[in-house]
Amino acid sequence: MPTSVLDLAPVVPVVVLDDVADAVPLARALVAGGLPAIEVTLRTPVALDAIRAIAGAVPDAVVGAGTVITPAQVRESVAAGARFLVSPGWTDVLLEAMRGSGVAYLPGVSTTSEVVALLERGVREMKFFPAEAAGGTAYLKSLAGPLPQARFCPTGGIGAANAAEYLELSNVGCVGGTWMIPADAVTAGDWGRIESLAREAAGLRRSG
Repeated sequence: MPTSVLDLAPVVPVVVLDDVADAVPLARALVAGGLPAIEVTLRTPVALDAIRAIAGAVPDAVVGAGTVITPAQVRESVAAGARFLVSPGWTDVLLEAMRGSGVAYLPGVSTTSEVVALLERGVREMKFFPAEAAGGTAYLKSLAGPLPQARFCPTGGIGAANAAEYLELSNVGCVGGTWMIPADAVTAGDWGRIESLAREAAGLRRSG
């Protein structure tokens, strides 16, 4: 595994699961399509069980926890088998918990000051969220000049139509999104369709 989540694949699927039974077949379809890093958001009651199921049954998946906002969630996610953590924003308390977790982490930022504050604390890899609402590719491009040492995984409002535009930027390692996981395909158990969409996403080129 590369040292960075940003280097595993050009796209990190952001997964919201309502039924833990979908976790393993969904993860297998994403991995088969070439997207091994899978962010399971802690937005539903089954999220931790889903992480546990994927970690136990899909060895080629690098499963992570998203929407992590408390130190307790950091501990619970790592205990469930999460290999990386993603937060929509950060505080010093949350950052300290993520730093001490022993797994990779991407704290969320949406302003230049937040980026500078993380750089001061030795963090160079971040989630840029909500990407489109916070200024999109134009904003990230403007950060690359004064802050070239910061690398991002933009998430929020990114889909098949604009993902490549983000991946062309020098300071973007990967993007996060849900477009390869249509809700109707999950409901129908159409894992072949999800694998196909994942393969298309995995084929997007990165600037690096």
